[in-house]
Amino acid sequence: MAHIPLYRPVEWPSARALCLLVSLCAGSLAACANGPPPGMASAGPQASSAADYVYKLDAGDKVQVIVFGEMDLGGEYVVDGSGYVRLPLIGQLQAAGLALNEFEASMKAALENGYLRNARVSVEVINYRPFYILGQVNRPGEYPYVNGMSVLNAVAVAGGYTYRANESAVYIRRRGASAERLAPANQVTRVQPGDIITVRERFF
Repeated sequence: MAHIPLYRPVEWPSARALCLLVSLCAGSLAACANGPPPGMASAGPQASSAADYVYKLDAGDKVQVIVFGEMDLGGEYVVDGSGYVRLPLIGQLQAAGLALNEFEASMKAALENGYLRNARVSVEVINYRPFYILGQVNRPGEYPYVNGMSVLNAVAVAGGYTYRANESAVYIRRRGASAERLAPANQVTRVQPGDIITVRERFF
């Protein structure tokens, strides 16, 4: 009768196979840590850092204009509903859609077109147009925008979350956008003036 062994020696994987397995596992864990949660679309511009964000003027913004050496040409002005600012000498000048440095350059060019030589212009925003926060916060409504504010700042201004709120994500609709986008509710996601932020209910 042939002898049948009662056990079979275990064949261990080679060192190279073990290294490959460890590398694959590490890569998967890194992807999970860095990627968005399941079902959450990329936040795109909403999650950009403050350093990447360039503010654009729009209707409702109030700016302070200084023309150095020409006190009568400076002052405080509001961007009107058509996106223009009415200025001394120049008249109407488009502001909506322009960064502050672009508006300064436009005003400088207009002043140097028959009025001043080597005009030096400084513009800063003194009152931003408001943002809106709706849904599962304790005090939904319209609030003044503060430069550099995040979604968490906006929620805090609105009295915090209700007990039904989904605290992991919000929906943001940018001014002029046709649809809202899903974004993480954290300190990285930036709010812009005119944004409509909606906090939805959690599912459980």
